[in-house]
Amino acid sequence: MSPKYAVSCALVALTLLVGGAGSRVLASSHSEAPGTSKDRLADDTDLYAWVAADAPDAVTIVGNWVPLIEPNSGPNFVSFDDDASYYINVDNVGDSHKHLRFEFTFHTTRQNQGTFLYNTGPVRSLTDPNLNVRQTWTLTRIDVDHGTETVLGTGQVAPSFVGTTSMPDYASLAQSAIQTLPGGYKVFVGPRDDPFFVDLAAVFDLLSIRRPPGNQGRGVDGLGGFNVMSVVLQVPQRQITRDGMAPQASRNNHIIGIWDTAERAQTRVLNGDGTLGFSGPEVQVSRLGMPLVNEIVIPV
Repeated sequence: MSPKYAVSCALVALTLLVGGAGSRVLASSHSEAPGTSKDRLADDTDLYAWVAADAPDAVTIVGNWVPLIEPNSGPNFVSFDDDASYYINVDNVGDSHKHLRFEFTFHTTRQNQGTFLYNTGPVRSLTDPNLNVRQTWTLTRIDVDHGTETVLGTGQVAPSFVGTTSMPDYASLAQSAIQTLPGGYKVFVGPRDDPFFVDLAAVFDLLSIRRPPGNQGRGVDGLGGFNVMSVVLQVPQRQITRDGMAPQASRNNHIIGIWDTAERAQTRVLNGDGTLGFSGPEVQVSRLGMPLVNEIVIPV
């Protein structure tokens, strides 16, 4: 199954109910609030959660950030921001508060400081010396109620697809970025073709849908050909239920709420040499859980 098709299945089979027929979940916000649109690397676009056929005992969660990435954006391809924290938040109690958080942080390095190029030759593996720019991730589980943090593991972000000369087998290269961590967690992080379908131009032209319903006839995918930065996390169901047991309606532990956020340090200082300094507690700058909240519910 292709990565795009796998993620697209969420549009049909989205559910937050583990182990049975559940609530339909739709979440998208590609055209963000004015302030957030100036901070693209922390801008949530989509949230998907469902029980995947290849992992029936896990919950598969996809958090997407950074809208409308042009794939041909070399030499400085888009990545996650090393100076932000990205979270998958879980409410397993039913009070609309986060009780469990999965935090992703990132670190970018250049193997060759003498060039601006993303790669300096054909890249056949994540450790290929020709892959100049590399970004790694660290995943931390935060149990809010107990005040504990546990580093679950680390891995490398799948690189952007530069082209067939630079990356002759990109599918295998991206596949190698999938990590299985202790405890049954499975993670992929990297750029993906945006699976969400929306006619952006028509929707924001005073809802001028080209031929209602928009999915028939002349519907135009305004996101076609653009990427997003994806975090794909499979979590064993027992790891996120309120009591650590398999989900059962009789135990009242079978429904969870999920949303994702991006957060930054409260204070940012531009130094005289052009570097940035960060300090203070984290502040949420972007959130996605319910669709179209910013566009319809929240004013400017």
